[in-house]
Amino acid sequence: MTSGGVVIKKRGARVPVARNEDKVRLNEQIRYDEVRLIGDDGSQLGVMSSREAMSRAEEAGMDLVEVSATATPPVCRIMNYDKFRYEQSKKLAEAKKKQTVVEVKEIKFRPKTEEHDLNFKIKNIKKFLAQKNKVKITLRFRGREIVYAQSQGVEVLNNIAEALGDDAVITQPPKMEGRQMVMLVSPKN
Repeated sequence: MTSGGVVIKKRGARVPVARNEDKVRLNEQIRYDEVRLIGDDGSQLGVMSSREAMSRAEEAGMDLVEVSATATPPVCRIMNYDKFRYEQSKKLAEAKKKQTVVEVKEIKFRPKTEEHDLNFKIKNIKKFLAQKNKVKITLRFRGREIVYAQSQGVEVLNNIAEALGDDAVITQPPKMEGRQMVMLVSPKN
């Protein structure tokens, strides 16, 4: 909605967001007197008028794409822009596929957790470490158990660390955080 050249935005109206690909100038959008032209094979074609560069791009059946607007004169290249964008998106997808995201998994224990349950949770910790995730081992104390926290807690967490053995590296040794004792374990490289 406009009123005398002033843009009035309605409350809650959506404003279009400019994307990276929208910032690239193509073909008729390039309006410089002179441009430095690069051919589709990467060869330097020299400085020429933007009209002449546009006609050369049309002759080749490709697009004229602005590469560097800050240079004097601005640099443009003859290329198939759709193919270029497709290849860029493929590269980004490949890079995203190769990147690894390290999660921090948390396993909670109690000081009086039975041996069978303890072994089951240790097995889960090993599984998480095999998936290259870090594991936060939390030992929770309730009621009067906090009185024996230091001695009992460190002993339980040391037993867990021994059971993990060569599969893990202790990143953060056991330390008290309020009513719980925490130890952080990472996979070995």
